[in-house]
Amino acid sequence: MKMEKRISGHTGLMALFGTPVGHSGSPAMYNFSFQHDGLDYAYMAFDVNVEQMPKVFEAIRLLNMRGGNFTMPCKNVAAKLVDKLSPAAEIIGACNVFVNDDGVITGHVTDGVGFVKNLELNGVDVKGKKTVILGAGGAATAIQVQLALDGAKEVKIFNPKDDFFARAEGTKAKLADRCPQCVVTVEDLDDKEKLAEAVNNCDIVINATIMGMKPYDDVSLIDKSLYRKDLIVADTVYSPEKTKMILEAEEAGCKAVGGKGMLEQQGAVNYELFVGRKMPLEEYQKFQKENK
Repeated sequence: MKMEKRISGHTGLMALFGTPVGHSGSPAMYNFSFQHDGLDYAYMAFDVNVEQMPKVFEAIRLLNMRGGNFTMPCKNVAAKLVDKLSPAAEIIGACNVFVNDDGVITGHVTDGVGFVKNLELNGVDVKGKKTVILGAGGAATAIQVQLALDGAKEVKIFNPKDDFFARAEGTKAKLADRCPQCVVTVEDLDDKEKLAEAVNNCDIVINATIMGMKPYDDVSLIDKSLYRKDLIVADTVYSPEKTKMILEAEEAGCKAVGGKGMLEQQGAVNYELFVGRKMPLEEYQKFQKENK
C-alpha cells in the first residue's frame, strides 16, 4: 500500500494539536489504521500553543476536519472552545479528542478510559480497589475521574504544592458530588511518610507525572523499598517503554503495567469515536514489530 496513492482530492483531514508533538506516535497509528480499513483520511500533527487555539478551531471548522486530538498544554482551553462535552470531559474541564458532526464539535476525554482498559487487559479490575495516583495534570485528572466512575473504592492523589494542587482539590470536590461512594483525598507529594503509608495500604499505585520520561528518566517517585508482591504498579509514561519505576517494580515481583498499552487503548477508543469501528490494533502492533 503506497501512501501517495492514498491521498486524493477527497481525503479528509484529522490531526493532533499541542506542543511538543514531534514525538507523538498518533500519526503512524491512525494512518496505518485508515489504510488498513480503506478509509479516506490522513492524520497529521501540528505544533500549536494555547494562544493559537481559537485559530485552530477556526481551521477545524474551515477545513471541515472530522476529528482529532489535543495534547498538552491545549486540553483545557480546547474544552472551552468545543460546542459540547462528554460527561467525563465536563467533570474534568479538559478534552483530548474532538469529533465534528456536521459542524457540531464534541470534546471527549479518553486518557482515563484508555488507562482503565489497559489495566483490564492486564488482568486488573479497578472496581473496589484502593488506588494511589501521583500527579494532578491533564492525564492524571482524567484517570482519577475514570477510576471513580468505574467504582474504585479510594483515590488518593499526591501532588506537589504547585498550581495543580488546587486542581486536585477541585477534582476531589467534583467527585464527592458525582461519585460519593469513592473516597478521594489530596496530599502533598513531598510528605514522604504519608505517601509511604498510602502505598502500603493500597492495591494500585499509578504514576501520572512526567517523572520517568527524558530528561527525568533516572527518576522514580516511589521508593523501591515500598514494593511488595501483591501491589500493582502502573505508569502513564510510554517513552521509555519501561521507566525506572516499572523496572524496579518488576524486580520486586509486582505486577507492573507500562504506559504504552494505555496509549494504544486510548487510541482504540479515539478511533471508534472518529470512524465508528474497532481499531485494527493487533495488526498495527504486528506492523510495528516487523518494521522496527
